[in-house]
Amino acid sequence: MDTAQAAGIAKWVTEAGLTGLTELELLRGFCDRLVAAGLPVARVNIVIDTLHPIHEGRVFRWRRDDQGDHDPVVEYGRTNVEGQAADNWRRSTYYHLLLSGEDFLRRRIGPGHLEDFSVLSDLRNEGQTDYLVLIHRFAAEGAIGEMDSFYSSWTTDADSGFTDEHISLVRELSSPLMLALKCASLARIAKTLVETYLGRDAGRLVLNGRIARGVTDRIQAVLWFSDLHGFTHITETADPEQIIPFLNDYSEAIISSIYEAGGDVLKLIGDGALAIFKEEDPSQACRSALKAERLMHSRIRALNEERLSCNLPVTSAYLGLHIGEVFYGNIGSQDRLDFTVVGPAVNEVSRIGALCRSVERDVLVSSAFFSTAAKDDQDCLVSVGRYALRGVARPQELFTLDPSRVGEEDFEREQNGETKSHC
Repeated sequence: MDTAQAAGIAKWVTEAGLTGLTELELLRGFCDRLVAAGLPVARVNIVIDTLHPIHEGRVFRWRRDDQGDHDPVVEYGRTNVEGQAADNWRRSTYYHLLLSGEDFLRRRIGPGHLEDFSVLSDLRNEGQTDYLVLIHRFAAEGAIGEMDSFYSSWTTDADSGFTDEHISLVRELSSPLMLALKCASLARIAKTLVETYLGRDAGRLVLNGRIARGVTDRIQAVLWFSDLHGFTHITETADPEQIIPFLNDYSEAIISSIYEAGGDVLKLIGDGALAIFKEEDPSQACRSALKAERLMHSRIRALNEERLSCNLPVTSAYLGLHIGEVFYGNIGSQDRLDFTVVGPAVNEVSRIGALCRSVERDVLVSSAFFSTAAKDDQDCLVSVGRYALRGVARPQELFTLDPSRVGEEDFEREQNGETKSHC
């Protein structure tokens, strides 16, 4: 590889990073260009920590002779707690570089060469002959959470291994690659964070520039407000260390059901959840909300069976559903904004949800929701009478799921495609 070719690869990766290519696209394009320029690299791994509620980071993998027999992206768990991920990390060459303070490690592979890391015997069995590991550290101001460096490993199967010139080129060209990868990673982290803390739709709008205070849309949406039965009593009687796992278990069941049915969770308030369903056809939004309720009911039932088998406290959810016009957008102060919905309809759905306890129903829907729902969805609902809602001028008729039309067997048959019933 001559100087012009090296400069061309550096220029490409810089421009590709600016255009917004993903980490995997950057790695593939970079390595393909190295090989085309004559550098005999056979496989590359890039290890990137991240900010994610479940995964600590990702490994991006490139193989010169890619036969589709490997996963190009592997996510790994926490390495700072006991477990397989932690054990693998402490045995790795990356961990060795982290502890030693060095930024470079090289091992020749094959008979007569040192195999002081387990990965070397694996590479030897794969026909690799030389192994190079790099760490690119960030300054403290450049770290994002636990992402304070990138690790990379480079191997060749050339009989003579890497030459000194090859190693110099990899070390030189990997710097612009890592900078482009950091840009791509930060974009992905930003998307993960805003969707995790704001909700998927709100997060997308914020990333698209909807961040000015007071910028809202007037929308028609189905509003969901759910809460857990007896949460205060459980917090007072259960072991303190059980409370967060308890909330996480039930939040997972509720939030996953809302997302699967096409809704978006805007706010978690203790054990409560506020969500919206938006569709061009309002009756379809009502149907999606009812689907989410069925999913939630099924998942909580399964969760309760599992928790009871472990002698853990259990509960159920109660739910209010309403449809109305709301303001959807940025509301708050100059220093702290919330992307949420406000308006009388939001107050009404919370009042309807709270009324479930005194009416002794797990689900209550407003008359507006009932009127908007399609005919076959209306057939699943029955009136429970007229009720006054605190802060609402006029009493209104409320509805609940018809016990004679709702059953686990019906729901399971629907999930298996055996019936078209929406009850």
